[in-house]
Amino acid sequence: MNSFLVGIACGLAVAIIVSVYFSVKLSSLRKEKKTEVEKYKNMLAERMEIESSGVSRLKAENEELRKTNENLRVSLLAMREKPGRKELERLQVMQTAADRLVLNSPGFAPVWQAALKESEEEFRKTYSGLMPFLKRHIPLKTSDAQLIDDSGESGV
Repeated sequence: MNSFLVGIACGLAVAIIVSVYFSVKLSSLRKEKKTEVEKYKNMLAERMEIESSGVSRLKAENEELRKTNENLRVSLLAMREKPGRKELERLQVMQTAADRLVLNSPGFAPVWQAALKESEEEFRKTYSGLMPFLKRHIPLKTSDAQLIDDSGESGV
């Protein structure tokens, strides 16, 4: 019986040693997994923080560009709407000169009205087709000689 107890004690001792060995190994594996999970959580948190700051920066930049675009659009429309002061002054001087010619020159009024109607019609035509597109972007200069030649042909 004594050898039986010694055998059971040896077997029990081996079982305890193996169980302690595996429990230590299991706890070290758990610690490794826990540290690895913590490392991945930290990496994910850093990545999310970087991406969220990048996205918020992009949103702010996008909003700023949108506001700038809207301001430029409004400015462009406003500039299209109102002519410059020099153009208005020149137009007023030309209108005054035309009015004086109509009053002082008896044959000027009918010729002036015909020329004005032709110019208005030509101006209307500048808003349709390829030639108007070119005329708007490449203005043709007229010289005094061309104006005299043109008026001479019409019999003035």
